[in-house]
Amino acid sequence: MKTDAMDRLPRRSIAGQVFLLQVGTAVLLIVTAVVLLVFQAQRDSTDDARRTALGVAESFARAPGTAAAITGAGPTAVLQPRTEAVAESSDVDYVVVFDDEGIRLTHPDRGLIGKRVTGPPGLLEEVLGGGSVTRTFDTVVGPTVNADAPVRDADGRVVGGVAVGITITNVNESANRQLPALLIAGAASLALALGAGALVSRRLRRQTHGLGPVEITRMYEHHDAVLHTIREGVLIVDGDRLVLANDEARRLLDLPETCEGLPLDRLGLDPGIVELLTSGDTRTDEMHTAGDRLLAVSLRRLDRNGAASGSVATLRDTTELHRERSRAERAHKRLELLYDASARIGTTLDVVRTAEELAEASTPRCADFVTVELLEAVTRGEEAAPGDLIMHRVVLHGVRDDAPLIPVGEAMTIRPGTPATTGLASGHAVLVADLSAEAGWQLQDPDRAPRVLAYGIHSLVSVPLRARGIALGVANFWRGAGSEPFTREDLSITEELASRAAVAIDNARRYHREHTVAVALQRSLLPHGLPVQNALDVAYRYLPAQAGVGGDWFDVIPLSGARVALVVGDVAGHGLHAAATMGRLRTAVQNFAGLDMAPDELLGHLDELVTGLDRDRTETSSGSDIVGATCLYAVYDPVSGDCTMARAGHPPPAVVRPDGGVDFPELPPGPPLGLGGLPFTPAEFRLPEGSRLVLFTNGLVTGRGRDIEAGLELLRRRLTSADRTPDETCAVLLDALLPDRPDDDIVLLVARTRAFPADRVAEWHVPRDPAAVAGVRADATRRLTEWGLEETAFTTELILSELVTNAIRHAAEPVRVRLLLDRSLICEVSDGSSTAPHLRMAATTDEGGRGLFLVAQCARRWGTRYHAQGKVIWTEQSLNALDPDGL
Repeated sequence: MKTDAMDRLPRRSIAGQVFLLQVGTAVLLIVTAVVLLVFQAQRDSTDDARRTALGVAESFARAPGTAAAITGAGPTAVLQPRTEAVAESSDVDYVVVFDDEGIRLTHPDRGLIGKRVTGPPGLLEEVLGGGSVTRTFDTVVGPTVNADAPVRDADGRVVGGVAVGITITNVNESANRQLPALLIAGAASLALALGAGALVSRRLRRQTHGLGPVEITRMYEHHDAVLHTIREGVLIVDGDRLVLANDEARRLLDLPETCEGLPLDRLGLDPGIVELLTSGDTRTDEMHTAGDRLLAVSLRRLDRNGAASGSVATLRDTTELHRERSRAERAHKRLELLYDASARIGTTLDVVRTAEELAEASTPRCADFVTVELLEAVTRGEEAAPGDLIMHRVVLHGVRDDAPLIPVGEAMTIRPGTPATTGLASGHAVLVADLSAEAGWQLQDPDRAPRVLAYGIHSLVSVPLRARGIALGVANFWRGAGSEPFTREDLSITEELASRAAVAIDNARRYHREHTVAVALQRSLLPHGLPVQNALDVAYRYLPAQAGVGGDWFDVIPLSGARVALVVGDVAGHGLHAAATMGRLRTAVQNFAGLDMAPDELLGHLDELVTGLDRDRTETSSGSDIVGATCLYAVYDPVSGDCTMARAGHPPPAVVRPDGGVDFPELPPGPPLGLGGLPFTPAEFRLPEGSRLVLFTNGLVTGRGRDIEAGLELLRRRLTSADRTPDETCAVLLDALLPDRPDDDIVLLVARTRAFPADRVAEWHVPRDPAAVAGVRADATRRLTEWGLEETAFTTELILSELVTNAIRHAAEPVRVRLLLDRSLICEVSDGSSTAPHLRMAATTDEGGRGLFLVAQCARRWGTRYHAQGKVIWTEQSLNALDPDGL
């Protein structure tokens, strides 16, 4: 109600009210002072008039001749001029001389001379009695200040008196002459008071911000509430001194009762808080400690008229909130750690790498050091036998590299009573909060334990690694100096990390087992060495994928006529299926090559085979494992220097010329194997001696995030050198192109061409005349003699006789004979017919049919190959007489 009544009062500021009070007081005081001064002036004028009149009267009474004139003859004539002159010179209204009987001897009004003086009763008697008297009374000229003095003769006898008077009118005129000065002084004083009041009011208005009593009262109530009621600390600081602190601030900061006005550095505050309060900066919720409390401190500057005048700080006790927030943050960090770990653990199918990922994901957010021991069988991809406690440390990872823990690679037998055996037996994590107070963990390596403690490692959580009911190993989480010991809250996070890692390790173990089998199968299906031949210098590199065994393969196949076939292929997919399919395709290529098929024809047959495999797999597995493959097949003839090749969806080879130039031949692209019904087009190139033919699979050129075009360009740049051997070329290419962790198999096959020596080639045209056979035998014998092969002459003559005779009798022209001296002696008879000869067992009564049988018995190998102009029947004879296959 009181507040409502105050609210209804006219609103006027405190400064305005004080100004009005000052003005009223000043006016009242100045008016009073002026009135009093006027009265004082009048009194002073009266007193002056009395003194003046008395002085004139006594002076005239004592003047020489006055007494004689009174007692002498004709006193009026003598004294009247004197009194008039004195009255005029002394500014008095009259000077009256009377005798001892009171008769006037002089008077301004001559009509009153000779008459008795008038005055208050007893006045005349007192004067004639010898006393001087000053009184104010009415006279004939009005109210007058009158002074009477006795006149004495030489004997001291009173002979008369002198009366001098100044009218009250003249006295007031004297006072009135001072009134303007008094009024001016009063006005000046009033103006000065008003100015001072205005200045005081202005300053007060500035200090009270123009607030009125109601606002001031409310402000005081709020101020009191701030000081004693609210639960948030408030400090007002000016410079380095505390101006104001409310009750909550005193409680939070443990301030003394007489803290206000003291320097901040004498209040026992935390240096950080002192620095903040004296900085004058604007801060919001800056965290500081005060004893065992955690305070959120906010600071704002106090600005008055644009100038800084201190700071106000608010304090909030966030200790409990921080504890709850810390719990929430720890929970959030655990979830974040688990989320990150789920993305980081198990990215590869490598047992050791997966264990390393567990350690990397756990440090330093969960532990300072992480060690992982795996059972020996697990590292081989096998399941450990029950009771097997032999482990290998595979990971030691931490915030530092000099921890004195058991190093990586060391084998250990887990001892009974250690946290590892306890965890494996229970299936749960084992907490050792204080290593110095526990002895069980020291049993594993008593000599090393003191060094571990001296290093500062003080806490351990040992977690068994188990997946699908199988023990895999142990993960140990260690904390060192500067980290808090593990608590039971940490068991759940370490168990979750270990559980996820265990599943990934078990997957990697299983994959390792299958991968090992697949690699073994694949390696058994790939060439174990290069065949002996003179046409090419060959080097190769084969690198299986890290992600899984693939179906890449290669082959170097010697062919008839000193020719060599180079094969590179790639089966889609990974694993045992890809390896098995690769083996089937490689075997098929070898068989087809043994039939001396042209590259395009061979790829056609291979395509039919893959299509059949796809058809069979579709019928049995609902199309889940469709076979897809690519292949490049090239045949090099060292005699002519020609290279014929065809490809089925495979990258073309690179050809490095003898001068170092690099080309990718314009080889017609063929469809991948397995599409069926599409043709393959061969291409033929002349390769000078010393050229390098580079065949590869796409894993070489598409690694490291490159597309195939960029890979081929990089391959081209690395091949530009004329003096490298095939083996050096392989090394350079792998160094430049090999990814860190290949996700696909890589095959690289480099072959440098050789030219067949011309002096080791003999060739004759044979007329279609049986009599020409003898001439062929003779020419062949002479050439064999030149080559130093006289011991093979008989066999060679027999073979040539049978083959040339058959060509003349049963084939078409032209008939030609060629001898090649390679690692074996090669005899070739070509004709224009495509009819294939057949080996058969002739009956005893048959006259013919035994020629090919004799050839097969005399030669180590024989066969037929076809070309556009007909066919070639060839044989190979061993040059080693001890060769059991030779004669």
